Amino acid sequence: MTRPPAPFPPPRHNGGMTTAATPTAAPTPLRIDFVSDVSCPWCAVGLASLEQALARVAPDVAVDMHFQPFELNPDMVAEGEDSIDHLKAKYGIDEAQVRANGENLRQRGLAVGFPFDLAKRKRVWNTFDAHRLLHWAELEGADKQLALKKALLHAYFLDGLSPADPDLLVKLAVESGLDGERAKAILAGNEYAAQVRARERLYTNAGIHSVPAIIINNQHLISGGQPPEVFERALRQIAGAEPSEVASA
Repeated sequence: MTRPPAPFPPPRHNGGMTTAATPTAAPTPLRIDFVSDVSCPWCAVGLASLEQALARVAPDVAVDMHFQPFELNPDMVAEGEDSIDHLKAKYGIDEAQVRANGENLRQRGLAVGFPFDLAKRKRVWNTFDAHRLLHWAELEGADKQLALKKALLHAYFLDGLSPADPDLLVKLAVESGLDGERAKAILAGNEYAAQVRARERLYTNAGIHSVPAIIINNQHLISGGQPPEVFERALRQIAGAEPSEVASA
């Protein structure tokens, strides 16, 4: 379990959630910072699971969600790497274990409505430009950032497309309600690069070295692609919200 970024209070363990040592009244809506990479499969699972939990707690709990950058492979070369070779080298496992892990991941994805097609994910790519666009999308509105994030995950894990391809990034930006010409201009230069690097340092310097890391109200950390029940319980506990009564016929 990782620690939330400074200056968050020291956490204490509470089931599947890490909670601040001194509970405070949580405001509504809850702020969620979802630290992740668009090439992280467990981030796709975690987001799909979190969205199921959010549907369950609505309207009792409202949230304000922001996607924060994290690069699993910040030094990835422009041409990328073969995905199986990359995973074998990174984790010191053989191809059979890579495929077994992939099947476990596929089953976890199906359980939360994210149908991975890992056979199409032939290569691992650099994702920095995708994070620059996500930073811009946040400035344009939380709904647009969420749409772009989900489009990027879908493109990589379901269609096997490269999140380093500028033409794809512009296409996904437009489909997410963003301005295509503006997206092209951002990708043609270094706009938002410094801001993305600063946010990456904020979280890595604070001890977050694996994702997804879901930080609620700058105090509570949930790590990993947890089941919807874990997210639901945490959200209700932090918000102090009990389920709404359902009228019976």
